[in-house]
Amino acid sequence: MQVLREATGLNVRLTDERLAHILDHREMEGTAPALARTLQEPTHIVESTSDASDRLYYRPYSHPHLGDKLLCVVVKVLLKDTFIITAYLTDMVKRGTILWSRSD
Repeated sequence: MQVLREATGLNVRLTDERLAHILDHREMEGTAPALARTLQEPTHIVESTSDASDRLYYRPYSHPHLGDKLLCVVVKVLLKDTFIITAYLTDMVKRGTILWSRSD
């Protein structure tokens, strides 16, 4: 298990089981270092429309076969625990309340 610090200061757990689940998807192979970077330096943090305790962290990611994408890391934020649920590549930021956005 790893504990990662995200952009707003929360400690986020990444269990070995969740990491294996994420990396089991062919398009996610090799993205393990990018998960931590996405939490630490996101371009957007969005509150999920389906569950207010889920936050979606986005950061641009250049995939060797799929091209330019966004890496989305989904984090469950509970009162006494914060942990990664999953991660995936996407073309766009999902709808939801923007909790944080990088200002360039």
